[in-house]
Amino acid sequence: MSNADARPIIQVQDLRKDFEGVHVLKGISTEIDKGDVVCVIGPSGSGKSTFLRCLNLLEKPTGGHILFEGVDLMDKSVDLNQHRQKMGMVFQQFNLFPHMTVLDNMTCAPVMLNKMSKSDAQKKARDLLARVGLEDRAGAYPAQLSGGQKQRVAIVRALCMEPDVMLFDEPTSALDPEMVGEVLDVMKRLAREGMTMVVVTHEMGFAREVSNRVLFLDDGVILEEAPPAELFTNPQNERLKGFLAKVL
Repeated sequence: MSNADARPIIQVQDLRKDFEGVHVLKGISTEIDKGDVVCVIGPSGSGKSTFLRCLNLLEKPTGGHILFEGVDLMDKSVDLNQHRQKMGMVFQQFNLFPHMTVLDNMTCAPVMLNKMSKSDAQKKARDLLARVGLEDRAGAYPAQLSGGQKQRVAIVRALCMEPDVMLFDEPTSALDPEMVGEVLDVMKRLAREGMTMVVVTHEMGFAREVSNRVLFLDDGVILEEAPPAELFTNPQNERLKGFLAKVL
């Protein structure tokens, strides 16, 4: 393995974020290796989503450094859009274009950014839709889909860009309970296939089953970081113990 391969795909160093004088992130440092599935858990308002959105600078950090594939994204000379194309992002609210069909939602970015011809993009999109059981919905509009179907489309839309990392911001929180499983199944398959993933989630079963590391955030800091078997069965931090007592 070369030194480049050995380097973490994401390195977070003393990440800080203030909103109007409020310290939301207070110095977070962690590393994510290629193939890691890292789940970020914690109470509401702990800074989980802000942390995730800082990773691709959708939120601009107040301080610290984020190195993605060895490049410091905080460096003003860096082409952020080029690096964002390698980070797929899936939001709570799907963010599909309502006036476009599923197929057009999936192919517009790869074609517009000159990564693929229209025919190649459509073939890839149809292949991905088939993988998540939605091959018959290519011509449908978002309003014709269930919440679970929309989120599955949002995931495979991000995969159309062939990202190196997938970021998920509470991808099941807006779904009815019966639709959560179909989305988690897609994410589990991605994890088995080796996709590097950072997932902010309230789904403790998913975190326990699929992740190889869990970060517990509270009040803008990582209070505990461990493999799921260790973190869930033998938590060390008192705040984490109290949190798990309420959610498990």
